[in-house]
Amino acid sequence: MTPGELAAALAAHPSIRGKLDIATATRGLGLGAASEGRPGDDAAALPRPGGGFDLFAAEAFIPAFVADDPWFAGWCGVMVNLSDIAAMGGRATALTDMIWAPDAASAAPVLAGLRAAAAAYGVPIVGGHTNLRAPGLNLSVAVTGLAGRLISGSGARPGDLLIAAIDHRGGWRPRFDNWFAAEAAPERLRGDLALLPALAEEHLVDAGKDISQGGIAGTALMLAESSGVGFDIDLAAIPRPPGAPLERWLRAFPSYGFLLSIRPESASATLARFRARDIRAAVIGRATASSRVDFVGEGAHALFWDWRASPYLALAPEDAHA
Repeated sequence: MTPGELAAALAAHPSIRGKLDIATATRGLGLGAASEGRPGDDAAALPRPGGGFDLFAAEAFIPAFVADDPWFAGWCGVMVNLSDIAAMGGRATALTDMIWAPDAASAAPVLAGLRAAAAAYGVPIVGGHTNLRAPGLNLSVAVTGLAGRLISGSGARPGDLLIAAIDHRGGWRPRFDNWFAAEAAPERLRGDLALLPALAEEHLVDAGKDISQGGIAGTALMLAESSGVGFDIDLAAIPRPPGAPLERWLRAFPSYGFLLSIRPESASATLARFRARDIRAAVIGRATASSRVDFVGEGAHALFWDWRASPYLALAPEDAHA
C-alpha cells in the first residue's frame, strides 16, 4: 500500500471518522480552544489556588465493544482514564463508574474488570451509578487527578519532534483494534504511568496526548489541530510489534501509548527514559507550520488530513501557527 493509499484508507475508516462527533458537541456547547478547562485535551485542567491543577476526565464506551468483551471493557474503563490523567502530566486520585445492564449477571464481568484494574493500578473506585434494568449493556467511567506541571494537547510547536512511545508487549484483543499490553505486575503498570508526570516535572515534555481510538493517525491529527500545527509522519520510522500491519497499527488503540511533541534538545533524554522501562519509543515525525498531517514515505508526501480545510475537533486555536 502506497502512502497515498494508506492515507486515504485511514481517513475513511470509522475509527478515525468517529472522532468527528466531538466537533458536533463542541459547536453545540459553544466551546473553543480558549474555553475553561482546555477542551480538546485528554482531561480538563482547572488551576488550583495554591498552584498546580485539578484534572477531570471521563470516558464512555462503544456498546458493541462492551457487549463483545465485557471484562476488558471494565478494565479499559479504568485504564484509559488513568492514561488520560498521565497524558496531562498528572496522577490519578479516584474513579467513579456508571453502568447500565439488563440484569446483574450481565453486569458482573464489567464490574470484575473494573475491580481488577483499579486494584492493579492502585486507584480507588469511590462511587458511581448503577442501573440493572436497562435495555442494553453500557459503561462510562470518570476520573479525578492532580498535576503540578501540565502536558498539553495544545502545546506542540513547529520544529518539534513527534515521539511515539508504546508498550509492544501483549497482543490484539478479539474483533476490535485494541492492543492489550497491561497483563503485567501492578508495580510495572503504576511505574509506567508515573513516567509521564515525571517527564513533565523535569521540563522534558510539555506537549502530547495519549493514543486513543483513532490510533497514531487520529491522535496526531487531534494534537495537530489543537496546537495549530501540522505533522510530517515518517511511516518507515514507526516501530510495530512483529506481524502488525501498518494500517491497523496506525489506527490501533494501545493500552499504553503516547504521542509527545518534543523540543529537539529534549528528545534524547525523553527517549532514554522510556527505553529504560522497556517501552518502545522513537521519533516518527516533525511538527510543521501548516495545517496538514502528511504521511511521508517512498519519496512522497501524502495528505492524511488538513484540519483547516476539514476541521476535526473544531478546536483549533485562533493564533494557529498554520
